[in-house]
Amino acid sequence: MIQRSRNAEQSMKIVLADDDSITRRLLEAWLRRWGYAVEAFADGRAAWSYLECATEPTLVILDWMMPGLDGTEICRRLRAQAREPYVYVLMITGRTDRTDIVEGLKAGADDFMVKPVDKDELRARVNVGERIVRLQTELIAARQAMVELATIDSLTRLPNRSAILNTLAREINRARREGTSISVCVADLDNFKRINDTYGHAVGDIALCDAATRLQSKLRSYQTVGRLGGEEFLIVLPNCDADTAALVIERARVAVAEVPVVAEGAIINLTCSFGMTTLSPGVTGAAFSLVQTADRALYDAKANGRNCVAVRAFDASTISRIAAAVS
Repeated sequence: MIQRSRNAEQSMKIVLADDDSITRRLLEAWLRRWGYAVEAFADGRAAWSYLECATEPTLVILDWMMPGLDGTEICRRLRAQAREPYVYVLMITGRTDRTDIVEGLKAGADDFMVKPVDKDELRARVNVGERIVRLQTELIAARQAMVELATIDSLTRLPNRSAILNTLAREINRARREGTSISVCVADLDNFKRINDTYGHAVGDIALCDAATRLQSKLRSYQTVGRLGGEEFLIVLPNCDADTAALVIERARVAVAEVPVVAEGAIINLTCSFGMTTLSPGVTGAAFSLVQTADRALYDAKANGRNCVAVRAFDASTISRIAAAVS
């Protein structure tokens, strides 16, 4: 028999549904003795009302025949939800015909036990279910880690270059469908090389992360800032015309500059320059063209003394000619 730690046993909740009061109370007593938290129900409809909204449990024990909803119908509804983490279903039934077992498996049951339920067999089957659920949970965590590795900048924890450009392309398509504006800004920390050369890269990393946090703090939930690379950031402002975007970016500029960064004893007066452009409704433009226009505006901001916001009107035809000439 698989031995399970007390902490592991206490960590999982089980839903038990059986209309036979003697069986239900006996199973509940066993499960609680083994360390599980149990929610017990006397009919299928009450069990489903709980399961429909619960984020837990990940293991369910259902009687096949119950008033309200039977076990197979609850299985079908659970599988239709395609939940994560996975809900493991153990069906208990007096039926032994192969056709009935196939029907239950098709409905989504993972395992069967025949009544009367044997105590040792139940514990073994519940252990199997828990092991499968935990393995699936680990797979989900590994998948999420891989997604994060592919889309999140490891230093600033902002979307990385690929992710922020994908966000921009998606929002351009949305703006085109909905007939709204979208504004884009390229931001660059001023004299950042001097910070690294003077204080070292460790302090430079702290300053970069601090700036990322300040930029993000001035954006609404539907607005996004990502790291383009080095000390450059891209800010995407959906449904935001030029005037509104200028106000948002000015708040971000002030947030970076107003309080010095303190890192390992160094006090750094950090500033940032911003280049912004806007794609108005009805104007065609690609993500590359918008970023290129914003980047040219950033050069204007640098030329104007840094720590300021420069705006360039977006002209798709000009950008296209420049790209063609370069190629």
